Amino acid sequence: MAKTKQGAGDLAISADIARDNAKRLRHSVATEIKILTLHGILHLAGFDHEHDDGEMADEERRLRLQLKLEAGLIERMRQDASGVLTDDHRRNGRPVSRRKIV
Repeated sequence: MAKTKQGAGDLAISADIARDNAKRLRHSVATEIKILTLHGILHLAGFDHEHDDGEMADEERRLRLQLKLEAGLIERMRQDASGVLTDDHRRNGRPVSRRKIV
């Protein structure tokens, strides 16, 4: 597994973004928080979907299926036809580090 050397750190989830995502994606806030938490934990474990040739996406997909969760953040980004990051990885209209804000 090609993991970054950064490893553990902090995980912050915006309640406002979780609520907005849940409403937009038509699932519960609890489900959205689980999806965001899983994605963040994978980053804390050292995965980096921008540089790992799909390894984080594969692991996120495997764990999501096991946990019976809906589409994860990486899949949402792939579904965005414009190629622009989804709101899940933006703050105040600007992309943010996925290691700090999820």
